[in-house]
Amino acid sequence: MGSDDPSVKELAVNESWALLRTEEIGRLAVWVDDHPDIFPLNYAVDHGTIVFRSARGTKVSAALSDARVALEVDGYLPESHEAWSVVIKGRAEGIREIGDLVDTVDLPLSPWQPGAKNSFIRLVPTLVTGRRFPVADPEAWQTPFSNVRRSPSE
Repeated sequence: MGSDDPSVKELAVNESWALLRTEEIGRLAVWVDDHPDIFPLNYAVDHGTIVFRSARGTKVSAALSDARVALEVDGYLPESHEAWSVVIKGRAEGIREIGDLVDTVDLPLSPWQPGAKNSFIRLVPTLVTGRRFPVADPEAWQTPFSNVRRSPSE
């Protein structure tokens, strides 16, 4: 995740984990058949891993395949006008052992959609990267034509 912009700060792994604990929504990237796909999900940090719950389906099947997965989470720090992005790459595994399941049920996981969400998945990272950067003032992108009234399209 290198950048030639000196205002972009690469985050240490512990900084990335600290930021991940402040959010609960991310995007899971998986490989489905012959193409990548991405799914929003809510998650919880659990002992250096990410846990989510879901119903059986494409997301769970793809996550539990032999292909690696990635989770991306972003946030905004209003006090410093900075944004951040953390990406976790690794493998996903189903949580099936009764002791692990009992521990996992207490995690703050509240899926957005109703219905049975009986699959608990743990993302075990092989790589955690993060960066923080200042958010540009929207006015910096204005041009003389930005506020020109346009004719309706026909």
